[in-house]
Amino acid sequence: MKRRIKLSKRGFTLVELMIVVAIIGVLAALAIYGVRRYLASAKTSEAKNTIGAISRAAQAAYERENAASEEVAEGTESKGASHDLCGTATIVPANVPAGKKYQPLTTNGKDFDSGDMTTGWKCLKFSMTQPHYYQYHYTKNTAAANSTNPAKCAANCYETQAVGDLDGDTLTAQFSQTGIITNGELKKASQIHIKDEYE
Repeated sequence: MKRRIKLSKRGFTLVELMIVVAIIGVLAALAIYGVRRYLASAKTSEAKNTIGAISRAAQAAYERENAASEEVAEGTESKGASHDLCGTATIVPANVPAGKKYQPLTTNGKDFDSGDMTTGWKCLKFSMTQPHYYQYHYTKNTAAANSTNPAKCAANCYETQAVGDLDGDTLTAQFSQTGIITNGELKKASQIHIKDEYE
């Protein structure tokens, strides 16, 4: 007598399907969170890179030798060359962009094309021509506006700062770095100070 093998044609139960849907939902939520975090990190890297570039520009400007134009009488020496920080720059843009990018003006005397040989962005030889998410500050011998940096600039120093509002909720993120002149040498802070990075 032959045995008949009965093949089961059983499908998935409703509970099993619900478990699979729940797992997919959790994975999707984690993926969305990860993508948002990744996009926010990409945007904040603009501020970190720009703060670093402005600090390097301040260092380079300080290391340039400044010598006064003078007539030197025969048999005498000129005054010695000096080093100095660039003077405070115009804040660009005037208001913090709220979840949007700002396109800088490239007109002479405006935005990053303002200042002269001893003050502002021209002295730093720093410029941005592409749209950006943050408001940028550079100050000499004083802290940047509303700075939360514990190593605030007070004298013989500079502070550079980026302020942004990536999500447009009026809460702002701050990135800042300071440098101080010690024994004739400009020394930068060891780290960029960050407050509310993803705001």
